[in-house]
Amino acid sequence: MLEIRATTPSDAETILSFVRALAEYERQPEAVQVDAATLRAQLEAPHPPFECLLAELDGATVGFALFFHSYSTWRGKRGVWLEDLFVLPSARRHGVGAALLRRVAQIARERDCARFEWCVLDWNETAISFYKKLGADVLGEWRLCRVSDAALAQLGTPEA
Repeated sequence: MLEIRATTPSDAETILSFVRALAEYERQPEAVQVDAATLRAQLEAPHPPFECLLAELDGATVGFALFFHSYSTWRGKRGVWLEDLFVLPSARRHGVGAALLRRVAQIARERDCARFEWCVLDWNETAISFYKKLGADVLGEWRLCRVSDAALAQLGTPEA
């Protein structure tokens, strides 16, 4: 039986294990810098920076979806940004990923959000096909921009 549930601060270790598994799958295991204590503290905060769902199949935790709110100036409404979606390889093709996406979409609708968005790596054809089957548009004309670490420090330094 498949169940989708919201996480609590006590799920921080489980969330971290999925973050690490996703980073490994995306060929960037060294990129994970967060720890369980940070995740736990963030989930305990009055306004957590993210929400997370866990998928449990026959009592075993097999996947997660981590998301937060965005905002569309064009629509004048909040949106939902899916930061991470991951299902253990052994649980794939059992409807887990689709169930997680449907639950996040349901949350977006309940909150009157204009959009539900995420990124997918261009080499991940399996995921792209899966998302398209669920009705997602893969927007090839948009490119993700990121400033982090030293570049963020440099850009964020006031000019003298």
